[in-house]
Amino acid sequence: MVNSLGFDRAPGETRVVVAMSGGVDSSVVAGLLAREGYEVIGVTLQLYDHGEATFRKGSCCAGQDIHDARRVSAALGIPHYVLDYEERFRKAVIEPFAESYALGETPIPCVSCNQSVKFVDLMEVAKDLGADCLATGHYVRSRIVDGKRQLLRPLDGDKDQTYFLFATTAGQLDYLRFPLGNMTKDETRALAREMGLTIAEKSDSQDICFVPKGSYSDVIKKLMPEAEVPGDIVDQHGKVLGRHKGIIHYTVGQRRGLGIASGEPLYVLKLDARTQQVVVGPKSALSTHTVRLRDINWLGPKPLVEMVAGNGMALEAKVRSTRAPQEAVIFVRDGEVYVTLIAGEAGIAPGQACVLYSDDSEDAQVLGGGFIAEAVPAAMVA
Repeated sequence: MVNSLGFDRAPGETRVVVAMSGGVDSSVVAGLLAREGYEVIGVTLQLYDHGEATFRKGSCCAGQDIHDARRVSAALGIPHYVLDYEERFRKAVIEPFAESYALGETPIPCVSCNQSVKFVDLMEVAKDLGADCLATGHYVRSRIVDGKRQLLRPLDGDKDQTYFLFATTAGQLDYLRFPLGNMTKDETRALAREMGLTIAEKSDSQDICFVPKGSYSDVIKKLMPEAEVPGDIVDQHGKVLGRHKGIIHYTVGQRRGLGIASGEPLYVLKLDARTQQVVVGPKSALSTHTVRLRDINWLGPKPLVEMVAGNGMALEAKVRSTRAPQEAVIFVRDGEVYVTLIAGEAGIAPGQACVLYSDDSEDAQVLGGGFIAEAVPAAMVA
């Protein structure tokens, strides 16, 4: 008989480490598995300690959240460990985030955190503890097809977190379990109330948990004071329209705060770290159809080059965590991987993720994805 986590043994003979952030989702995962009779061990990583950020609504893995994870574990009667990973988190996530931003990119630290600290370091901790698997509170699903575990979109499309997990490797997927994949957030909160957990109404964590007051530039200036370099604000033809205090204060697609008088609304089109220029233009110039990807992680049933041979392969792609996937085509040219978005997207910036799906169904498989290296001009892919 196979248990709910896919092991051919009784739950009591299966040891599970649950990554507990102190939030509702991971707490319910620990409660569900403990209730089913698994040998559950809760582990919380202390990732940062940045003053106000540790008490800000929507933070995670710091301050009050660690106390919440401890209280939940005590209520459930499971062992709980807190590991100090601040130094590792700073080097693997915060510093690369600042460096990427200083280069004019729009990085996604949640992906980096999953790639390094959570699905590498924490996984090693789980294995050292003799766990059969590592369970998390992510809203994604996985299943085994033809002997290979696939990553799938969750039942609750509004909570779909596959965008942040596209870089999960096949080997990591084999060890991970996602008990909330077939549940909605409302059902999760209802279970937290049923279990009598004090965090049942706690707010969800925010994407960039370590940024106090949501000010990216403050974090970057603290880590890289030299990154705040003044420069010119120019139009698409290079005409100087004004000055800025540093490209770290801007993002592609931004309209407010440019400080330029113009007859039409102007938007940030590009950030050039080499010249320290902020390039602005009309909203129509933000539209992009094709992107070039780097650092590809492929989870498809066959190698990428086989599946996209010839004229490429139709699939669905997502370049915003809050948007639904859209029709797209992936192709390889001169060794580089490109994705053409049929409907296009506005304000795409280097550093963002492009996540690829098999189709537009609720049961769609995550085929992988990559980080956007550049938005490609139409003439280059015609």
